[in-house]
Amino acid sequence: MVSSDLPISTTHTPRDRGELIEVLRDACSLRTPVYPIGGGTSLGYGLPAKVEGIGVSLADLDLVEDYPARDMTITVDAGITMRRLAETLATEQQRLPVDVPSAGDATLGGVVATDFSGPRRFGCGTMRDYVIGIEAVDGCGRPFAGGGRVVKNVAGYDFCKLLTGSLGTLGIINRLTLKLKPAPEQFALLMCPIESWDRAEQLLADLVDSPAAPTIIELVSRGGWEETLHVSGSSSTIAFLIVGLEGTAAEVDWMRDQLLSEWRERRVAGATVIGEDAAPAVWNRLVEFPDEAECPLVLKANVLPSVTTRMMAAFHEIDSECVLQAHAGNGIVIARFAEFPAAGLSRVLVGSLMPIANAADGNIVVLSNPSGAEMTHQSMWGGIQTRFELMNRVKHEFDPYNLLNPDRFVYV
Repeated sequence: MVSSDLPISTTHTPRDRGELIEVLRDACSLRTPVYPIGGGTSLGYGLPAKVEGIGVSLADLDLVEDYPARDMTITVDAGITMRRLAETLATEQQRLPVDVPSAGDATLGGVVATDFSGPRRFGCGTMRDYVIGIEAVDGCGRPFAGGGRVVKNVAGYDFCKLLTGSLGTLGIINRLTLKLKPAPEQFALLMCPIESWDRAEQLLADLVDSPAAPTIIELVSRGGWEETLHVSGSSSTIAFLIVGLEGTAAEVDWMRDQLLSEWRERRVAGATVIGEDAAPAVWNRLVEFPDEAECPLVLKANVLPSVTTRMMAAFHEIDSECVLQAHAGNGIVIARFAEFPAAGLSRVLVGSLMPIANAADGNIVVLSNPSGAEMTHQSMWGGIQTRFELMNRVKHEFDPYNLLNPDRFVYV
């Protein structure tokens, strides 16, 4: 998810909510489009902007407003970076278990707006599970709030869920209340090579019922991960299964031995615990993979977990050199292409990839396409089969003049 140019004439950086309201009211009165910027790490996500407008950065709204650690909640301004939030929580041995690339730049508000989730999604859930209170300002400059320490939601909307993943098209979030989790005492990564997609499917199915109860289930492709994992991989290896375990020291030790025992019973060759020296680099790449050095195209498939391996195989059929990472327990596959498809993005998506995803009640979206080629509503959002009347009506309630991130999201 790399940054992209937006048609911005000027960028406003409000110092408080009052200034944010004023900026949006002025923009509304002039019918000026508004582009929320966040940390600038995901500006390439969404359709290219077509009309000139103003940018709004909440970099100066980054205070920790309230942190009652015993209640396992925190209220912070939306401009706080994910790294600073993590450092604040670490002082109380707590965490928000949502992993995002470029945490030093990515803002909490931006992560909520994109609803990005990383490797811990399988065991810990998504951002939507942790937002319990929210404050924002809509496209007319009207402030609103819901959840958390607010008496009730206005007009019956669940604002916490409604704004999560809305790409800043319903309102600009300025403050959030989050529920938290304790930081685990110990963390371990295990890995084994995979020689076929059928074998991968078998081992993934085993993990669903394993008493080892993994937090992380990642499947990564051969040809892009050997150096990170410090393995050579035989010619028959097509992928590597990486499993993460969290808990007390006693729990992690037991789960590690349990999983290794299960793999021995399955005659899994080459299973190993990733050493303490190598584990940080492996973990860092698992988190940063979607935002690595710019490549011609990055796609993300969201499918049923049972279709994960088929989706990975389909990506490799399109580009044998593409590098893959799957949050396999959740059916999310991220593909970083070595080349832009010679047949064209639309033809590859519509003719080869979307039928597989749609048959599995899923879709494919474009995370990054620096060239901007063939970026249509159909190609960007994967031919979502949803009827959009209700979503359009909600959009009109919050942004009647279509000023917030206009034409960049799913609305038709």
